[in-house]
Amino acid sequence: MGSSDDLAEGLVVWASRGNPNQSAGQARRPNFVRNFSRARPNEPEPMRSFSHLLALALVLVSALVVGCSNVPPLPPKAIELNRSGAAALAAGDLTTAEARFAVALEYSPRFTEAWVNLGYVELRRGNLERARKHFIKARSLNPDLPTPHHALGLLADARDIGKEAERHYRQALKVDPAFVPARSNLARRLFQRGAFEEAREQYLRLTQVEPDALAGYLGLAECLLRLDREVEAEDVIGRARARFGETPELGMLVARLLLRREAFVEAEEILAPLTDDADRPRAAAAWSWIAVARLARDDREGARAAAREALAIDASNEVARKILGGD
Repeated sequence: MGSSDDLAEGLVVWASRGNPNQSAGQARRPNFVRNFSRARPNEPEPMRSFSHLLALALVLVSALVVGCSNVPPLPPKAIELNRSGAAALAAGDLTTAEARFAVALEYSPRFTEAWVNLGYVELRRGNLERARKHFIKARSLNPDLPTPHHALGLLADARDIGKEAERHYRQALKVDPAFVPARSNLARRLFQRGAFEEAREQYLRLTQVEPDALAGYLGLAECLLRLDREVEAEDVIGRARARFGETPELGMLVARLLLRREAFVEAEEILAPLTDDADRPRAAAAWSWIAVARLARDDREGARAAAREALAIDASNEVARKILGGD
């Protein structure tokens, strides 16, 4: 979620129910907010770009191979080359990475994780068929490892074949329920297609298999907000703040809760420091939330000014574009 999330979704409940204590003029404000829910949502912060997901997979594979010898004995030199190849791939040096994985496979032709990593090289290059060939080879060597199944899920993700991606992620989890990238990616796919209850279940489990990472808590809170389970979302956010401190990601969620409660000034106070965040999508999201808060207070000029700030950082921010309308 360092990306802007669905900036309207947090106010949908408020927009639909209104406030019986509002004046007639105030009662019209929810109509403006309701329209924002039609904007195309950006991905919440646990659901990063595909390159981020691939990097996460690489880190885990390079860690696994140190202690996982699926065809014992695995030559130490092969492990060393695979590990250094993963480092080169993470750094974007595809040629060096390919060479190291290839030599690792000369030492051990049945080295499953090296085949997976070789496939990641081709996936990074955009050679999807070659990547698939390597991933299939890895799976044929050892279907009892989660990494080949997860890699095939990433390949389906790259092709935007959602159901196939979900199937592969579930298979990886069937092999190893603690395999974090598959759990995270399955939750992401479920969230993206609006299966919020199923996504909630996966993020809840992620908080247990990776309790020292914030991502599971963020995803869980996002799902609860989409399910209009605000009290539960507040509890999750509170537990995350107690565990991880005051992070920018959690600040965004706190602001969303305040916006739902029509505490617009307080929400803007929390969002203001985030507009200078080094994470540019998050900074744009903060400006967009500020624009929504100002619009809800009938401060149209202030809302447009905030929306322009958001677009100056991220021209694709659809909520800001919607607020500006024909500007």
